Amino acid sequence: MELNLQRPLLFFDIESTGLNIPVDSIVELSFVKVFPGGEQRIKTWRIRPWAFACDQWGRPLPVEKGAQRPIAPSASAVNGIKDEDLRDCPRFFEVADEVVKWLEDADLAGFNSAKFDLPLLAEEIERARFFAGKDLDINLHDKRMIDVQNIYHVMEPRNLKAAHRFYCGGKDFDNAHSAEADTIATYEVLKGQLEMYSEPTEDHPQALKNDVEFLSSFMVRPKPLDYAGRLVWDDRHEAVINFGKHKGKTAREVWKTEPSYFSWVERGDFTLDTKRQFTLLRKQFEKERNEQKEIDMHTPPSEDSLRKLQDKFKFQ
Repeated sequence: MELNLQRPLLFFDIESTGLNIPVDSIVELSFVKVFPGGEQRIKTWRIRPWAFACDQWGRPLPVEKGAQRPIAPSASAVNGIKDEDLRDCPRFFEVADEVVKWLEDADLAGFNSAKFDLPLLAEEIERARFFAGKDLDINLHDKRMIDVQNIYHVMEPRNLKAAHRFYCGGKDFDNAHSAEADTIATYEVLKGQLEMYSEPTEDHPQALKNDVEFLSSFMVRPKPLDYAGRLVWDDRHEAVINFGKHKGKTAREVWKTEPSYFSWVERGDFTLDTKRQFTLLRKQFEKERNEQKEIDMHTPPSEDSLRKLQDKFKFQ
């Protein structure tokens, strides 16, 4: 079954130096862009990770001073990429404009991408902005994201190789754990899922719709505001803290009662994406407060408020 698309859908996969999003980096990034009508375009980058850093005052050091970040042996054992394979490759900020060009008009899809690949891609974009001064006009939070693993784990909980075998005619695919092979396999798996679950059955009463909006929200609750899930949207589309002592409180409530909490997050050991979302909320709340002050300054006092002021200051 071919995908029912109104705009391009970009499948992607990442290989990295490790699994710690705040400090690890992309070493291989592959895109398979599927257009309405079925046309496919494929692009894969090998990327040399650089050791971005700040000086003692928190200012980013020049990118030329960043040495190559090593790949964890456990990561190399899985993806087969070694440090010497990347020495002549560009750094992420050097290909960031091209990456953003591929991303800008598309929705997104991947396998387990909502938990790892998408947050790491967002973090690399933030690093390109902060450490290399790149002006990148992209907001990944505005895009719909289909995580094929979410569908798979609900319907048939296994891994990508088993998913490909199950949905694609019992055959395995070659070069598992190369970014390009995994990305193409993920595309084939999604088409197989749509075929298999097109109608409700006794075992699977939840049928799948061949629709990006439906697939991107499949079993994703609550919807995170940042990729680490430190902030989530509630039913009123209000940002809610999702960790620590303020878990369950709205960000607006916390800002009003403890504004220093936002500064603590912005200086703390969180992903750049999480810090960015807290900063955007803080600026939004400050703007609303200032606008309200401006309104109050130009609003004549009510008779009731005048009476209270008279009562407060009248002499006995």
